Amino acid sequence: MIRKALDLFSRYLVGGLFIFSGLIKLNDPVGTEIKLEEYFEVFAVDFGSFFRVFIPYSLEIGLILIVLEVVLGVAVLINYRMKLTTTVLLVLIIFFTFLTGYSAILNKVTDCGCFGDAIKLTPWQSFYKDLVLLVFILHLYWYRKKYEPVLHTKEGHAVILVITLLSFFLGIYAIRHLPFIDFRAYKLGNNIPEQMTLPPGAKRDSVVMTFIYKVKGELVEVTMNDLGRVDSTWQFVDRKDKVVRQGDRPKITDYAVTDRDGQTATQLTFEGAKLLVVIHNVRQASVKNISRIRDLSRALEGKVDVLVLTASPEAEFEAFRHEHQLAVPYYFADATVLKTIVRSNPGLTLWVNGTVRGMWHHNDTPAADEIIRLAQQP
Repeated sequence: MIRKALDLFSRYLVGGLFIFSGLIKLNDPVGTEIKLEEYFEVFAVDFGSFFRVFIPYSLEIGLILIVLEVVLGVAVLINYRMKLTTTVLLVLIIFFTFLTGYSAILNKVTDCGCFGDAIKLTPWQSFYKDLVLLVFILHLYWYRKKYEPVLHTKEGHAVILVITLLSFFLGIYAIRHLPFIDFRAYKLGNNIPEQMTLPPGAKRDSVVMTFIYKVKGELVEVTMNDLGRVDSTWQFVDRKDKVVRQGDRPKITDYAVTDRDGQTATQLTFEGAKLLVVIHNVRQASVKNISRIRDLSRALEGKVDVLVLTASPEAEFEAFRHEHQLAVPYYFADATVLKTIVRSNPGLTLWVNGTVRGMWHHNDTPAADEIIRLAQQP
């Protein structure tokens, strides 16, 4: 009786978490691509440059892993081919536990992306979550030969096939357009300057200050509580600040824009109505709809400011803009930040006094009338 209850709990916990995690990431496969690129870069430095081979295929690898998560979650709920299902689950959770443990111990990747941008976990929280899952997956694996399928063989095959095809469809649609639900700080309706500052009443860092003095040739460390011991014979050397409890952080901490001379231009993007054309990498940018973007920028001349944000070197972007006749000013920002702003390369987002009024994939490039209407809304 206890084993049956544990079987049921394990199936629902593992299946439910895998489906939830997969669906969250299926909503935004490009976010998973960014996270995988980060992992591959870290592994290339720590284990060998071979891992850089996988970086160009991060999106495809990520989508396959996401779909696999969803399919495995459904499979374990219906006891579908449990020998194979639990074996793959075990391999995956061991792999994920290694990743999160590696990140936690060495603090290499500060967010595993387990639940996309919807739920942020620290590396240690991710690691503990995977350890708990590992225990219940080991239970399912141990009793894998004793589970009876909930559905007949053909029905089980049909369910798994439909879930697989539907998952791929949703993921590819999100890639070719934009996430169905936006969990990012740059989503519609958010005011970016507000996202870059802490609200009133936010918790601040708790810091312990240690002062270092030289006393009779020796270095002595004292805290604030011990400063009464210090007299004129003590020579001040240095001060160390240690954060003992981290406070709140702004939602956005890394948005910064510079011009071609390296001068800060961040505030410029918050002034009035700005249509930002985000092209984080001209080498990877799709040019399928670049003519529509060019025509849009011309139609908005004198009505709405259009500017490009890019992370490409100036020479590369100059060649790109001349080739495609993008006669608009351009500025520079971090590539990861630009990928976070809009999940499209190129992508478009309309900011009015720093508030996000519109966001489009290049496949959904809007008409000038729509931009003007949104820009004029109170």
